[in-house]
Amino acid sequence: MSTITSLLDTDLYKLTMQAAVLQHFPAAQATFLFKNRTPSKQLNDDAIEWLKSEIAALGELRFTEDEIVFLQKHVGFLPAEYFEYLKTCQLDPAAQVKVTVNTEGHLEIEVNGPWKDTILYEIPLLALVSEAYFKFVDKDWSYDGQSELAATKAQELIAQGCAFSEFGTRRRRSLKTHDIVIAGILEGLKSAQGNGIFTGTSNVYLAKKYNLKPIGTVAHEWMMGVAAATGDYSTANLRAMELWIQTVGDANAGVALTDTFGTESFLLDFNKPLTDIYNGVRQDSGDPLEYTKLLGDHYKQLGYEPMSKVIVYSDSLDVEKCGKYKAAAAENGLKAAFGVGTFFTNDFKRLSDGQKSTPLNIVIKIQQLNGQSCIKLSDNLSKNMGDPETVERVKRELGYVEKGDVIDESKRWN
Repeated sequence: MSTITSLLDTDLYKLTMQAAVLQHFPAAQATFLFKNRTPSKQLNDDAIEWLKSEIAALGELRFTEDEIVFLQKHVGFLPAEYFEYLKTCQLDPAAQVKVTVNTEGHLEIEVNGPWKDTILYEIPLLALVSEAYFKFVDKDWSYDGQSELAATKAQELIAQGCAFSEFGTRRRRSLKTHDIVIAGILEGLKSAQGNGIFTGTSNVYLAKKYNLKPIGTVAHEWMMGVAAATGDYSTANLRAMELWIQTVGDANAGVALTDTFGTESFLLDFNKPLTDIYNGVRQDSGDPLEYTKLLGDHYKQLGYEPMSKVIVYSDSLDVEKCGKYKAAAAENGLKAAFGVGTFFTNDFKRLSDGQKSTPLNIVIKIQQLNGQSCIKLSDNLSKNMGDPETVERVKRELGYVEKGDVIDESKRWN
C-alpha cells in the first residue's frame, strides 16, 4: 500500500492557494524545483526507487466525496467552482514529475505543468523524500517515546499560554510519526494546565482523521507567482493580497505573509483597509525580535489598539522560542500564535549514541511561471532564491537592503 493515500495529506494553504490559482491564473504553466539544503544527506539507490514508486502512486489518488464535504465544511468560503474542480482533479506524475540523480549523487526533482494542478506536489514530495531518507539511509532511530514527547511539548506550550498549531507535514520523519505526534498532542492536552490552546493542524488529512480544525495561512509561492505573472514587483504584494481577498473574502483573509520580497517593501503597501481585513502577519524569516518590533511599530503608527492584531511565528520553533517570542509580541502590543512544525514531527535521537538525529532541510519552490523567473528575497539571505539576474534587478527596483548574517541552512536543526 502506498504511503500517501489521500490528496488531503497536505497543508491546507496548498488547497486554498489552488482555489486562488484556479480563479485567477487557470491557464498558467509552472515549474517547481527541489533543493536539499543538507547536501551531506543524500538518498541511496533503494530510497530513490521507493521514492519513484511512491510518486507514481500519487497519480492514482482522487478527492473523494467525503473529503470534498470536509473541505466545504471548513473552507466553504472558497468559490463553488473550486469544489466542482476537485471532483475531477488528478495528478499526472508520469508527465509532470522528473526525478533524477546528478553526477555528484544528489537528488534532483523537477515538476512541470498547469499551476492549478502542480501546486499540489510540493508537500507530498517533500514528505516522501524525508521518509525515504529515514527509511533506507539513516535507520539509527526508533518511534519509542514519540507520543510521550509530543504530549510533553504540548503541555509545556499550554503552560506558557501559547496558542499553537502543528505545521510539520513537509519535513516529517514519516506519516506514522506525524500520526503519532497528533495523537500524542491530543493525549497531552487531556492533563495540560495553563491558558494556552491547541488550534489544530495544517495537515488536512490528519485534521479530518482526528476531527480537528485544518489551519492555514498563505505561502510565498502565491506572491512569487503573482509577481512573475504580472512582471511588476513594485505592486506584487498589493496585487497578491487583492487577488487573495477576491478568492477567500474579507472575513477569511487570515494573516499576511510579509517577507517574500522583504518585509520593509511589503509594509509600504500594508496599510488600511488591508490591515483592517487581515488579522495580522506571519513571521517566517529574519530576526523574530526585530520583526516583532517592526510590526508592532507599524500597527501603532496606523492607530491600532494594543493586542488587536496577531503575529504568527513559524520559523524553526521550539518551546523555549515560543515563550520568548510570546513575551516579545506582548511587549510590542501584539498577540502571538505559533505554527510549530519540524520540532514536532522530526525530533529524534540516534539509538547508537543518544545524540540528535537531525532532519533533512529540504524545500520545493516555484521556479518559473509561464517561462518567467520566480524569485524570493525573504528577510534572510540564506533563504533568497531564484534567477540571479532577476534577483538583482528586483533588489534594485525595490531598494532591498541586505542585512544580517547568512545562516548555514545545512545546520538549521543541529
